[in-house]
Amino acid sequence: MKTPALLWRSLEDSAVQCQLCAHFCRIEDGTRGQCGVRENRSGQLFSLSSDKVAALNLDPVEKKPLFHFLPGTKTLSLGTQGCNLACAFCQNASLSQPPRQGKALSGEAIPPREIIRMAQTSGAASVAYTYSEPTIFFELMRETAIMVREAGLANIMVSNGFQSPQCLDALGDLIQAVNIDIKSFREEFYRDICAARLGPVLKNLTHMKRLGWHIETTTLIIPDLNDSDRELTEIARFVHDELGKDTAWHVSRFHPCHQMLDHAPTPLDTLKRAYDIGRAAGLSHVFVGNVPGSDLENTICPGCGQMVVERVGFTILRNRLQRGVCPGCGEVVIRPENLGKGD
Repeated sequence: MKTPALLWRSLEDSAVQCQLCAHFCRIEDGTRGQCGVRENRSGQLFSLSSDKVAALNLDPVEKKPLFHFLPGTKTLSLGTQGCNLACAFCQNASLSQPPRQGKALSGEAIPPREIIRMAQTSGAASVAYTYSEPTIFFELMRETAIMVREAGLANIMVSNGFQSPQCLDALGDLIQAVNIDIKSFREEFYRDICAARLGPVLKNLTHMKRLGWHIETTTLIIPDLNDSDRELTEIARFVHDELGKDTAWHVSRFHPCHQMLDHAPTPLDTLKRAYDIGRAAGLSHVFVGNVPGSDLENTICPGCGQMVVERVGFTILRNRLQRGVCPGCGEVVIRPENLGKGD
């Protein structure tokens, strides 16, 4: 089944321009956009992914990763096949890349109302659009997000940040929290390794801030590709200066996968160096990910330096915050609107 697509305009000779992401693909009649899931049929654009849920799980919200939004709660996470990027290091390539390779999409038609029912019966505090790239199943995400808000739950988007401005505005007050990849701070990295551009991602992050979304960022650190002191400093300074010093920056360990099986995992010393660079840039919250048992995944109070949330992986062992406030110095560490009802 094909779902009529949103966010596009007609061009001459039955071509269309997709206005969903920053590629702004011109799609000729009978062909698909770069994502492989937006198809032009006789001058009308259709989504091939919005009725094919390929992944659905109940996750800790910390797995997204979101450490300062509804901490300790569960989120019903869903995704379809497809992505508008082609990252050579993709950790979910079996889910994200088949449509770009011309393969048929797989998945199950699960209507938004059923997604809401599953979220409520499972005790989830939110629904997360994740796993592949939620932008490419925009129609499903938006329809579901409207019902999620009506049900009193929160909407989370985990994304590469390569949307169009029109897409962000259409999501507007529907999304409450995002984790956005900053994969590198070099245009050539995005061009050569991801088939994308850095500029739109940075503009979109500031756009999301204006929309009032809770933002956390992630950088997967790949040895010899984006791990220089200069580049890590540029990322940290951007997060600090444009998004705010309290914006979390997750620096995550790379493991060989997809087209980068010949690359070594990220050394732990590199991750510690990235952590130190983030803190030196003035960021209050830097977290090291994909390293089980690291003490650099705890939340430290920026006011007095006490550990206020202790984690192991995606599990909170101890939360000393009192309604988001440090008991030692009174610093607000997690904003009240980002707390669960019982926190």
